Amino acid sequence: MFRSLFRRVHKRAGSKTSDTYSVFTTDFDVVVDATRLKEVLPPLSPDDAIALDDAWKAFETSLVSWRTTANLQALETTGFIRHAIPDHELQDIVVSILVDHSGSMRGQSILLAAATVEIAYDFLSRLGCRVEILGFTTVDWKGGRSRRLWRSRGTPKYPGRLSDLLHIVYRSADQRDAPVLGYVLKDMLRRDLLKENVDGEALEWAAGRLYQRPEKRKILMVLSDGAPVDDSTLHENGSDFLIDHLRCVIERLEADEHISLAAIGLNWDAGGLYKHSRRVAVPEDLAGAMLDLLRNILIGSGR
Repeated sequence: MFRSLFRRVHKRAGSKTSDTYSVFTTDFDVVVDATRLKEVLPPLSPDDAIALDDAWKAFETSLVSWRTTANLQALETTGFIRHAIPDHELQDIVVSILVDHSGSMRGQSILLAAATVEIAYDFLSRLGCRVEILGFTTVDWKGGRSRRLWRSRGTPKYPGRLSDLLHIVYRSADQRDAPVLGYVLKDMLRRDLLKENVDGEALEWAAGRLYQRPEKRKILMVLSDGAPVDDSTLHENGSDFLIDHLRCVIERLEADEHISLAAIGLNWDAGGLYKHSRRVAVPEDLAGAMLDLLRNILIGSGR
């Protein structure tokens, strides 16, 4: 069951309070396995298809030097952790990596994010940890079907979140023998996938999945390049609506002894929101920052 810690408050349309978060409708939200993304997204335009092919070629062939450096660091970090943590404890750890799929991540940022996720997955799997890889965005721009429904109902004031969420499972923590991860991550490189980001609900979703896991230690690692932005929602509820909710979710998670939360800010200081974070000034440093933060969390007290 989803923990009562994240029981969402749905206030009625037309009311506005500072201590509640509301959603106009969840009817059009989608949670999908990455292998079925083509059932959710429209067919690629010719330009987007070319861009995806170019990004995939870069993912497979153009990051050789970068991957070599990152993998050497991963091997060194693996040995360090194995000396610090017994194998039976490592096998009782689950790590969820949650990747921001906002439009600002297009290009080199999402390319290196996907490659970093692959390296982190290999690193954690070699240690014996379970790993889950998730992504979050919206189904469409400008609110999608949620906003159209809101309009058909007379545009009530302060409707709450006013967009269709898209949450993606690239790999669940239960998967062991599955397709090569890089291939599964290919659709992460689709530039038409990256739209808007409602971070608070994405954290709730990822944490809810972790809470259902049997492992003793649960770690949630967020990779993002900025604060939540969903223009449809912010226009009708105020500019602080999403960031205030994200702060509340982070506060609840960081106070919960059952989970460890950390974030990597890509050219963004996530320390303004998260107690445990790293800021990466250039995308090329992403893998090193991820490995360093994971090492510190793993060999710490779990908080």
